[in-house]
Amino acid sequence: MSRKWVILLPTLVVITGAIGGLYRILANAPSSSAPPSASTVPMKAIKRGDLKLTVTARGELQGGNPEMLTAPMTGENQMTIMFLRTPGEVVKAGDVVVQLDTTEQGYRLKEAEADVAEADQQVAQATAASQAKEEEDRYAVLQAKAELRLAELDVRRNELLSTIVARQNELALKSAQDRLEQIQQDMANRKATSQAGIVIQEAARNKARVKAEVARKNIEMMTLRAKSDGYVGVQANTNGNFMWGMTLPLLHVGDTVRPGMAVAQIPDLKNWEMTARIGELDRGHLAVGQTAEITVIALPGKTFVGRVKELGVVAGPPWERRFDCKITIEKPSPELRPGMSANIVVTTEVLKNVLWAPAPALFESDGRTFVYVRNAEGFLPQDVKLVRRSESQVVIEGLPEGRMVALASPDQMTNKKKAGDAGGAMKAISK
Repeated sequence: MSRKWVILLPTLVVITGAIGGLYRILANAPSSSAPPSASTVPMKAIKRGDLKLTVTARGELQGGNPEMLTAPMTGENQMTIMFLRTPGEVVKAGDVVVQLDTTEQGYRLKEAEADVAEADQQVAQATAASQAKEEEDRYAVLQAKAELRLAELDVRRNELLSTIVARQNELALKSAQDRLEQIQQDMANRKATSQAGIVIQEAARNKARVKAEVARKNIEMMTLRAKSDGYVGVQANTNGNFMWGMTLPLLHVGDTVRPGMAVAQIPDLKNWEMTARIGELDRGHLAVGQTAEITVIALPGKTFVGRVKELGVVAGPPWERRFDCKITIEKPSPELRPGMSANIVVTTEVLKNVLWAPAPALFESDGRTFVYVRNAEGFLPQDVKLVRRSESQVVIEGLPEGRMVALASPDQMTNKKKAGDAGGAMKAISK
């Protein structure tokens, strides 16, 4: 026997033994096509009686009538948070909640104030120049009037003078009259021009004053204060590059915000409400004004009465579509604090003498509505009529009371069993 066969022979023996072991395991294993036993499938009996349809959910307490604090419209694209109260901190009316960086607005204010001071000087200079020119024009008018008076006196002597001299006096009178008229006209024109120059300078000063006032107002608006007593609810930071589905972090000192972006809210401590995320199936059972029973986790033994205030739109991925339900709390207790978890129960309808089963017992496929009914051989699907449905219960027709139905698909249990048998066989081979 060659050396090559000596090396391969032990390998062939091992492979042959493994195949034989796999055959024995599969031969001794129970048939995968056999239905799962009743003990492996959860079951529940169909019940008949009065059924109270309820919607249950868990939510979080928060103050009502929130006052939203937003970044002001200051003309800046981004504003940095320099001071921010901690979430849940109690504040009084007038307390500073958020302080935004006012460096840019402070620079604009100083620049505008400098422009105002310069414009004041320009207005004063233009006013002084106009007054000086008016004095000069008044002197010129007085001088022209005096010359005109002398020319008039000379003309009165024309009867005693020669024709040539008399004609010269008349021409001198006409010249004095024209000069006085021209000076008066020029004086009016120069006065109008001076007044226009002063108005322009005053307009520039008013423009600078408006800029300064806007900067002061922006600086004041960048200090966000609480208008009423309450607590601080810091908002999520939406001013960043976040992927869909991520939980947005809360804003903190150093973050930048956009104009109009919500930074914090101040709910009051007199009106309490809670928001719960509820499944889409219960959307049609709820209505504004329905009474809710609320139990706070941190206050065992106490039950509060609430009313449905607002129902949001259904949103989310197809496999988990939910909506927000906001409920107000009537007669709140002083022990309530924001952020406390609470359970709500809303009774939507009471049905008399109906057949009902847990919601997982009902299946839908290819337009059929059916349940898996237990018999001597296992489980068989049986069509039923759906009357009502909620997240936890279904009201059906077509089955007698007391029949046992599966709470999970036996077919899926069989598939899981097959996968488990195959995995066990592979583990046995590996051993």
